[in-house]
This record gives sequence, structure tokens and C-alpha cells, in this order.
Amino acid sequence: MGMMSEFKEFAVKGNVVDMAVGIVIGGAFGTIVKSLVSDVIMPPVGLITGGIDFSNLKWVLHAAAADGKGEVAIHYGTFINNVISFLIVAFSIFMVIRVMNRLKRKEEEKPAEPAAPPADVQLLTEIRDLLKKS
Repeated sequence: MGMMSEFKEFAVKGNVVDMAVGIVIGGAFGTIVKSLVSDVIMPPVGLITGGIDFSNLKWVLHAAAADGKGEVAIHYGTFINNVISFLIVAFSIFMVIRVMNRLKRKEEEKPAEPAAPPADVQLLTEIRDLLKKS
């Protein structure tokens, strides 16, 4: 088996394709969560806290020079936004897994259909039913 055919077999396996789809969807989901945090959640939080925009919060360690360059600062507001983003993603994933586990449990709780009787028993039952009718 040549290296190209081995690679082709590896690349088209379900796990690799599923992982690729998950990464693409995860990237898109990250964009949605970022927008949710910055555009939906943070404005009301900023309003409640008196108009504070977390993304602009910073602790300046060294002020900028007259030309506006050289500022050294710790941007803890960005960190707060990222923590909120993480919590939203973690909670979303938790809810999806919770629903999936609940559906899985319901599937497992369904009673199994009783096994069909053997052919000879089934044949005798049919004969009995025919005799009852006559």
C-alpha cells in the first residue's frame, strides 16, 4: 500500500472529516459568541455599571510619550470580556451535552420489543386460530 493511498484512507475516515467539520463550526461559533459578548451582553453590563466599557479598561504601567507611542498597560478589560466569552461557550456546550445525554437516556429507557416466537410455535398458534374460526 503506497503512502498516498494510506494518506487518502486516513484523510477520508469519518473521524478526520468529523473533526474538520467541528473545527470549522467551532470557529464560526466563536465569532458568534464574540459578537454576543461584545454587542449584546457587555452594553447592558456597561450601562448597569455606569457606562463602563470593559474592553477599554486598563492599568497603565508607563504612560505614552508625547507622540502617543510607548504606552505599557495591562488591558484587564479585554481579559474580563474573554472570561465572559469563555463562560458563555462553556455554558452553551454544557446545555448541548445535557440535551444529548437526556435524549440518549430516553433512547436507552425504551423497552426492547419482545423476541418473535420460534417458527413452530408461530405455526401452531396460526393453526389454533384457524380451528377456533371454524
